[in-house]
This record gives sequence, structure tokens and C-alpha cells, in this order.
Amino acid sequence: MKNGFIAAFTLTAFTITSLTGCVTVSEEHKGAAKGAGYGAAAGAIAGAVLAGEGSRTKGAVLGGLAGALIGGLIGNYTIDRKSTAEQTAARYNYQPASGTMVRIENITTTPTSVNAGEKVEIQTTYALLTPSATAQTNVTESVEIRYGGDLVGNPEATVAHTGGTYTSTIPIILPADAKKGSYKVIATVKTDSGKDTRETSFTVR
Repeated sequence: MKNGFIAAFTLTAFTITSLTGCVTVSEEHKGAAKGAGYGAAAGAIAGAVLAGEGSRTKGAVLGGLAGALIGGLIGNYTIDRKSTAEQTAARYNYQPASGTMVRIENITTTPTSVNAGEKVEIQTTYALLTPSATAQTNVTESVEIRYGGDLVGNPEATVAHTGGTYTSTIPIILPADAKKGSYKVIATVKTDSGKDTRETSFTVR
């Protein structure tokens, strides 16, 4: 698979793998992805090939912006591994018999108050607890951004992780005409066996 940046305007399924570093786009959408270019106005961006486990890496986000955020941009999705599987398991007193578990520890927006046209970063920290410290588990990280109850953004990424604690960051550059007011941010992290959800918010002033 070729390195570099690709953009997709559809909700085509894809996988990011921390060790092998690939982003998959279906055959029928490859032409559109190449033609869209990085920084596409719809905000559906796929990023660069990932580096090794444990380092700060750039990944891919599939989704888009609509409604009050149309015309904005989703920037480089990044992942940091904060703790190893063993460290995370010890902190939660986790037992392998419990199976695979995921727990969101924190979700923040930086800054919490921003002007239209500026950047806001959505950062989610979560623990992935797995029976095996070396086996990889598919994890889907999704964010819903709502304004007045309406969905105005839904970036999503699917990654393959070993157990541990991870922080993912999605930067969003707001359009110059973003509506003023409070935006609810709902982060969900899920595996095949369960999920966890937390909420936060930011304000466009």
C-alpha cells in the first residue's frame, strides 16, 4: 500500500494498524480519494502511515463535517500510547478472565472557547484492557459533534492496538462562519465486546 495522504468523502470502512501502518480505501472510491487531496473542504481526511507502537503517530479519520461546521477541516489524527498493557492492567486491577474491556478516562476540548475560523482539538484518553498483552484488538474511536441537537460532525477512526492506555487527538479548524454557541462533543470508544462513552463541549464565541 502506498504511503502518503488520501482523502475520502464517503463513509467507507477502513482500518489503521499501528504496526503495519496501512489505510484501506475500497476500489470504487480510490479515484475520488486521490483527486480530493489533503485538506478537503468536506473534512473527511485520511492521514499518513503509522509509526511503531508506543510512538506519536499520525493516523486516519473518516467522517465529515456538516450543518453548522460545513466548510471546516479535520486535520491530522494522532495517537499517543501513554502506558503499557501491564501498567494499565495494574492500575485497574484487571484480571484476564474479565475479557477485553475499554474505559474512557478523559475527554477534553482545547480551547474550550474558540472563535469561528480557529482550531479546536478533541482529545480522548482511554484504557484498553486485554487478556493478552501482545495480541492486537480492533478499536473504533468515534466523535459526534452536535449543535442545538443536530449532528454537525462525526469523525471516526478504526485502529488496531495491543493493550495499554492511549490518547487520540482530532484537530478541527472551524469555518469562518461557524455558528456561535455551545457544541456538545460525544466520544465513543468500542471494541467487539463493549464500549464506553463520555461527553464534553466547546463554545464558539
